[in-house]
Amino acid sequence: MSRRSLCLFVFLASLICLCCDSDAGETDSTKRVTDASAAWQKKAVEYARIMSRVKWTPVADGMPMRRGAFEAGTEYTGVPYSSVKHVGRYIGFDIFLKTFLAAVENPQSVLYTENLRGEVTNAECYYGNVCSSYTSYALQCGIWYVSRVHGPPYRNGVSLVQSQSAQATQVGDIIFTPPRPGSHIEIVTEVTSDPDGKVTHVRVEESWPRTTRNTNRTAAKFNSHIASRNRKLYRITDLDAWREGNRAESFLFPNYAEDSAPPTINRVLLLDRGDWVPYQKGQAVKFNVMDRDAQGVKTLVIKRGESVVEEIDRPGKGIIERVFPTCGDYTAHCVMQDDSLSQACEFSVCDLDFQLPAEEIAAGKSWDLEFSSDNMNIIIAYFRSDANSYAQPMVFLSDEDRKNGKVVISADLIQDKGKAEVWLIGENKYGRLKIRKEFSVK
Repeated sequence: MSRRSLCLFVFLASLICLCCDSDAGETDSTKRVTDASAAWQKKAVEYARIMSRVKWTPVADGMPMRRGAFEAGTEYTGVPYSSVKHVGRYIGFDIFLKTFLAAVENPQSVLYTENLRGEVTNAECYYGNVCSSYTSYALQCGIWYVSRVHGPPYRNGVSLVQSQSAQATQVGDIIFTPPRPGSHIEIVTEVTSDPDGKVTHVRVEESWPRTTRNTNRTAAKFNSHIASRNRKLYRITDLDAWREGNRAESFLFPNYAEDSAPPTINRVLLLDRGDWVPYQKGQAVKFNVMDRDAQGVKTLVIKRGESVVEEIDRPGKGIIERVFPTCGDYTAHCVMQDDSLSQACEFSVCDLDFQLPAEEIAAGKSWDLEFSSDNMNIIIAYFRSDANSYAQPMVFLSDEDRKNGKVVISADLIQDKGKAEVWLIGENKYGRLKIRKEFSVK
């Protein structure tokens, strides 16, 4: 072989190797993207099922649901449906799942003594979920996106599935039903194929009155489902782009580890809001001394941190109500007749408030929202407009905002004139509190 031929051979061999290395790199990169997609989809199914597979049994009558009430002694699967908004608390976002389960075991809890029906649109039970909060929880958001803004053009990183059929469906896909008058969102949690790779069944889960709903349809029935009511099948192609700054890992809630762990519910003492829960300062805390195993209670002990706030001798069974003027983390436990200690209930007392500008707020003009808090970090300012139900922007507060006690609402955030409202949301290790104020945009 001539020297010229040898050089040409070496050059071509090097080029082939370079191309092979480039292809390998692209393959590895593609595999990493695919693996990342599979990872969040797997988590989405796991998290959706925390809420849809939980089983619970009311211990009293009167817990409200759509067109009736849950029955004492009947086992239910999935968390209750209720659009609690700023009045009640969303399970998973505002409270732990175990807080709801503790409230279920207390016949004097807010689940049985309070009813949001007529007070809040589309709400019944004080603790609950709706389709958007259920799906947003599964998709690892720090706060829910309402169903009507799950898809384009309101979110990035999501696209319409080209073939609106079972054969093109993947786990993690979402199904949007347009408003009539309310919109709806569902999530695909399982796709079953035969040995030839043909899809035979698609499982869809959703929050729906009275609890969550789990439907495993044949491919034909799934196709009919998608084809009706102008539904659309969407695929999230980039979860981080879809969530933007609204990532669960940036906040204390949702707390998937706590929600997925089976809790030990106190059998001696429970709070009106369950257990492991925050209260607003000035709000009554109602302790229900139940002593369900008839051990006998000598003393109810209430502590703030390590300091004893009050000892109540011979409290008997029933409700003891207290209001705590000092913010902090509290516990309450009972000393039993044999001097053993009951499991402690845990709760916090917090304060949060905010002020709107004295002058009228103008569309297209920036303004300051000033706030204060104690034993709770302000995390989100959430806006809603009467004029535009699609306009529900959020501002995520920074440490600098919290240090300054205010956050700047940018000029382009609120564009619609008329009545609007803002919810200020704070959180600590026990959950979230929300306060709401209305204002007008000129």
